[in-house]
Amino acid sequence: MKGIGVSPGISIGKAFVIKKDKTFVTSVLLKNDLEISSESERFNLAVDLAIAEIESIKTNRELILTEEDIAILETQIEFISDPQLKEDVIEKISGDKKNANDALIEVTANLVELFLNMDDAYMRARAADIQDIGSRILKHLNGSVKSDTQQFEPDTIIIAEDIAPSDTITMDTRYITGFATQMGSKTSHAAIIARSKGISAVVGCGDSLKLIKDGDVIILDGISGQIYINPDQQLIDEYRAKREDFIKQSEKLKALRDVPCVTTDGESIMLTANISGADDLADVFENGGEGVGLLRTELLFMNRDTFPSEEEQFEFYKKVALQSKDKSVIVRTIDIGGDKQLSYFGLPIEQNPFLGYRAIRICLDRTDIFITQLKAILRAGVFGDLKIMFPMISNVEEVRAAKNILAEAKKELQEEHIPFNVDIKVGIMIEIPSAAITADILAKEVDFFSIGTNDLCQYTLAVDRMNEKITHLYDPFNPGVLRLISNVIEEGYKHNIHVGMCGEMAGDPLATLLLLGMGLKEFSMSASAIPAIKNIIISHSLSSAQEVCKKIMEMDSSSTIITYLQDLAQ
Repeated sequence: MKGIGVSPGISIGKAFVIKKDKTFVTSVLLKNDLEISSESERFNLAVDLAIAEIESIKTNRELILTEEDIAILETQIEFISDPQLKEDVIEKISGDKKNANDALIEVTANLVELFLNMDDAYMRARAADIQDIGSRILKHLNGSVKSDTQQFEPDTIIIAEDIAPSDTITMDTRYITGFATQMGSKTSHAAIIARSKGISAVVGCGDSLKLIKDGDVIILDGISGQIYINPDQQLIDEYRAKREDFIKQSEKLKALRDVPCVTTDGESIMLTANISGADDLADVFENGGEGVGLLRTELLFMNRDTFPSEEEQFEFYKKVALQSKDKSVIVRTIDIGGDKQLSYFGLPIEQNPFLGYRAIRICLDRTDIFITQLKAILRAGVFGDLKIMFPMISNVEEVRAAKNILAEAKKELQEEHIPFNVDIKVGIMIEIPSAAITADILAKEVDFFSIGTNDLCQYTLAVDRMNEKITHLYDPFNPGVLRLISNVIEEGYKHNIHVGMCGEMAGDPLATLLLLGMGLKEFSMSASAIPAIKNIIISHSLSSAQEVCKKIMEMDSSSTIITYLQDLAQ
């Protein structure tokens, strides 16, 4: 069967199938104020017990927790402590007269759906956090608390519908060699934890994974996403040899951490990472990253009941700046709206959220929100090399308007006698076709471009990436998409501004030589993808990559392009 390989490696072992406890809506309504009060108290107690349980996991000496594990647990405490979550559940108990079990299930389901419908892959993956904390509170509510720690036999491969963040933390992973799940994505916690612990993982396998039974012998290829059930000895031997080759290659890639990213003919290329906060930086530098090509700021604004103050935002950006080792950090201004709703903002529900009231459009309309964020970034810019990037730009008027608000933010800080980075660099995301086509006009207004291939591809091809019936049409190697990318890079060259890429394509090894040949100077991706991309770049000359690019730009279909690139990779 086939899934998505999200943590590279090859595992051979026996299946351990995890079945989740199912939740059931009782549909029993409350009869009077006494029952309402009792259910409210029962829910509040369950919340307190859930928080206490997470705190005990954090201090459990039997568990060897990484900084990433602790960060996930702390995030869960923040989610559980969110006043909005409590208010929504209590409202359903007191207003709709639903019992605590049913109220919690409904509120959790609504929040999960909200996150799953978001455009950003990282934010979609946070739906797993919401489901996890909902389940945690529910088990305390219904008194079905079990021991968190599980132990396994050597060479165990975990098979599950999905693996909750808390599961990946509390499992004894010493003997686990692989994860396979029905659900999930490259940014799900199962994927993130598997990569951090060096465990092979395949997600998104679908219902076919249900065919696997406890004790089945499994081959799991976390590179290709392939899974084999009860293979013959010949296939097992073949994959053991592949595993040895992979281990040798991995050791080679680890050794590249401090090797400069320079082509064989002397062209320096910058490899950076996409992150969501200061806690991600250690992983960036461990993998040889040279900075941050995209700092998402949305999490600052979500899972709370008011907008973060200037001071809160300042402390967040300052922490990133201080831990960035004076490396470049591109801060994307708030990208909310449409599919990223804030409960306290009252944004309209839209038929086409990807094309709606979001990102820079909100910021130019609600300058109070925008100027607060800009002032916080400007202030934090004193502590490191922060840069500002405006998302979802479609025309030059938006850039000029955003720069005018930035100038106003600087003026206010000057009047308040607060230190800030006066000469902070300003750039834009190129993710709308009109921006890619008019890159020559936009280049005169900014210091850098960053190409967001996820949305650029979606908008260019008119493909909703969330629609399963047409996801096969989402194709970054489509000649139309490639021509737009090439135009952006070319115009950046002409106007002497830096051009990077922060979309998924930047971390795709199949696209590396093509993008290098186009003249891309900065590739920003998940930290774990950096070593493999570096290996490709330092093993080739810029001139050979330019030849690859020239041939590809003459091809008329993505299938031809992909086949050609796959043959090169062989």
